[in-house]
Amino acid sequence: METPNNETNKEQLEFENRIDLSELQTSVFNIKNQLQKIIVGQKEMLNLLLVSLLADGHVLIEGVPGVAKTITAKLLSKTINVPFSRIQFTPDLMPSDILGTSVFNVKTSEFEFKKGPIFSSMILIDEINRAPAKTQAALFEVMEEKQVTMDGKTYKMEEPFIVLATQNPIEQEGTYRLPEAQFDRFLFKVIVEYPNADEELEIIIREQALLNTTKSSKIETIIEGSKIVAFRSLVKQIKIEENLLKYIADIVVNTRSNSYLYLGASPRASIAILAASKAFAAIEGRDFVTPEDIKRATTPVLQHRVIVTPEREMEGLTSKQIIEQIIESVEIPR
Repeated sequence: METPNNETNKEQLEFENRIDLSELQTSVFNIKNQLQKIIVGQKEMLNLLLVSLLADGHVLIEGVPGVAKTITAKLLSKTINVPFSRIQFTPDLMPSDILGTSVFNVKTSEFEFKKGPIFSSMILIDEINRAPAKTQAALFEVMEEKQVTMDGKTYKMEEPFIVLATQNPIEQEGTYRLPEAQFDRFLFKVIVEYPNADEELEIIIREQALLNTTKSSKIETIIEGSKIVAFRSLVKQIKIEENLLKYIADIVVNTRSNSYLYLGASPRASIAILAASKAFAAIEGRDFVTPEDIKRATTPVLQHRVIVTPEREMEGLTSKQIIEQIIESVEIPR
């Protein structure tokens, strides 16, 4: 488990912050430590999930079955004490199965809206690419505007609201590619790798030690969901210099003119990098963004928003590799 590095924190706080980020920083450390009681390795996934919480963004988690995608989402909801809802996407799933439907009430002779499982705080969508386009489209409004419109009436989602969606990159039979408009609504795409040999052994040891207890029983609640909403307000106040805003714009615009990419990133990607870099800074205890924060945010923000040309894809180039090349080619502001 990780513990706050007092020496590092002391050095970081030698400057005077305009914003008090101590509670935010401590809460993030404690949440991460709780999750690491159960989750072995996967540090990048945990970091990006916590950043997405603070940046008010949704996350697409890609990995083969059994690498702790689902259990991580469930345990994370317990640490921040918010309602959790899990939706298993299947080819026969209809939009009303997610959003809800109007039911006729015989007593009142009126239609009543029965809310679907999307009306929760943390939504885990398992195998999101299993459902057809009609069902995928049902998520567009709620992911972007945090509301559902049914029969001319709008229903607002309660904050905090975050969608965590998983997909298997290997199995293609019976799956549907997500529309680009939906990819664009995810703040991050997190690629979850297999654990190494030492981590694999640790997973087995911890599983054996559980005996008759459940994994969730070992996880404590650290903060309430309302505190996440307050932290998000602090993150938005993080300062970023104008030359760093131009740095973000240069990187994103470069994706649109890169000969290796068939599709570049949209302006929504620039906004996502801005929000994520502020969250990275806040977690480090700083009330200002550095170029390093932007670099850390750029690859997970962009790798699912761009499309590699068929020729480069056949050569084995990935969107991640091309984005890293773009980051290196853009001059860092001084």
